[in-house]
Amino acid sequence: MPDATHILEVENLTVAFEQGRERREVVSGVSFSLQRGRTLGIVGESGSGKSVSSLSVMGLLPPTAKIVSGHAWFRPNAGDKPADLLTLDDKQMQTLRGRRIAMIFQEPMTSLNPVKRCGHQVMEMLERHTNTSRAEARSLALQLFEEVRLPRPEKIFSSYPHEISGGQKQRVMIAMALICKPDIIIADEPTTALDVTVQQSILNLLRSLQQKYGMAILFISHDLGVVAQVADDVVVMQRGKLVEQGPASQILRAPNHPYTKHLLACRPETFEPFRTEIDEAADSALLVVRNLKVDYPLRKNLLGRPTELLHAVDGVTFDVRRGETLGIVGESGCGKSTLGRAILRLVDSRSDQLTFCGKNLATISASDMRRLRQKLQIVFQDPYSSLNPRIKVGDAIAEPLLTHTKCSSSEARLEVEEILQRVGLEPTMADRYPHQLSGGQRQRVCIARALIVKPELVICDESVSALDVSVQAQVLQLLCDLKQQYGYTYMFISHNLAVVNFMADRLLVMRQGHVEEYGPTDSIFANPQSDYTRQLLEAVPKIS
Repeated sequence: MPDATHILEVENLTVAFEQGRERREVVSGVSFSLQRGRTLGIVGESGSGKSVSSLSVMGLLPPTAKIVSGHAWFRPNAGDKPADLLTLDDKQMQTLRGRRIAMIFQEPMTSLNPVKRCGHQVMEMLERHTNTSRAEARSLALQLFEEVRLPRPEKIFSSYPHEISGGQKQRVMIAMALICKPDIIIADEPTTALDVTVQQSILNLLRSLQQKYGMAILFISHDLGVVAQVADDVVVMQRGKLVEQGPASQILRAPNHPYTKHLLACRPETFEPFRTEIDEAADSALLVVRNLKVDYPLRKNLLGRPTELLHAVDGVTFDVRRGETLGIVGESGCGKSTLGRAILRLVDSRSDQLTFCGKNLATISASDMRRLRQKLQIVFQDPYSSLNPRIKVGDAIAEPLLTHTKCSSSEARLEVEEILQRVGLEPTMADRYPHQLSGGQRQRVCIARALIVKPELVICDESVSALDVSVQAQVLQLLCDLKQQYGYTYMFISHNLAVVNFMADRLLVMRQGHVEEYGPTDSIFANPQSDYTRQLLEAVPKIS
């Protein structure tokens, strides 16, 4: 029988995916225990089986998955008879899901209902599992929105998911999981989309709620720094198998298994920073930005005219010199991604000067801007949503080349094969669809698509934030190698300060649309002048 001190005990779990006559084991004989009031961290790369293990416990496996063997004993209270979650039917699981065991998913956009307001989705969870009145549910939801540091809680309560940022959507998901005060929270990469200060506040919030209500937490992450901050115990998974487990202090500071050592070695803070020697001459500025502003209407009158504005980017000034990497960091909603989109003319903006390659982007015609886009490319955060699922990888990469140059289809095919090799992919992958590639491979495809037209400036917008540490390390090294070989210029937008420290020659710190600090990366990291920058640096998760 399971140990009464354990609220959850998984024994010999084996899960396989079946397609036709083929059967592939993705979790093989995994066993672990979660103690009451403690946090168990599960770490591993994509495909290691960590998320599949948690979905098995929640009864949320896809139809193609089959539990071959194992048990998941759940005992809410020490005196209760344990229930095997793997044997419960859908109706029994529905009474537990959300109320006794809640889950925070990694990708909030696919987990939130796009046609329901955010606040109503959180209220719905409380109303379904308790006798709370609608008024009380609204009050509790707003209170929790404040606890998870959502700005303008009333506004976000009434907003639809597409109207708020990725980090804000993730905080709504966290509020939804916490609203019923469950016995167990399964957090599957819950802070991947969050900046360091909000991430730290969420981790602190989870810890305080855990202490207050005695919740147990199963924390799944590829970020070992985050796991070190929250986990009492750690399980390391590789290719469906458990390779190491034990107290967090032992596993993360003195690992025994080579795979765990490899994961620790791939953390960006262990890398030697990549710096570029830049010509200081005034004419080396590739991009000049002076007093750039982007406003969004928060309220409009009956005539449709804005009566209240959100100053998303408010008077930002900087240069990007040819051949350098400018890092842009700040919390979610600070305006860093909006800044990148304004430079690309994807959002409307105003400025005293906005010149790229000597051309005024503020006054250039639409047709001239289309031609200029060959020199100005972007790599987005989510490679899956930025690739058309119906278009083969090779065709997606060739599209900008065929649009901006006069090369033939056969010439484009040769260029595609060459760029695939340059980004570390096999030329045969040109005939695959996006869903047939891993997350890291899809991001390499997006990089290839941006680079195939030989741009002058590449804007990387959170382009490695969703990747595993080892894949992240490969992509970062790839970007640096390509920069060194071909002289690319990057604007690198990220909430991960360790990544920016490795990549960026100079750093621009943003806060609420303003520039908080601007200068050489080494100087800012060694001696930050702004209290806000110091807060960002102090919030970076560390293994110590």
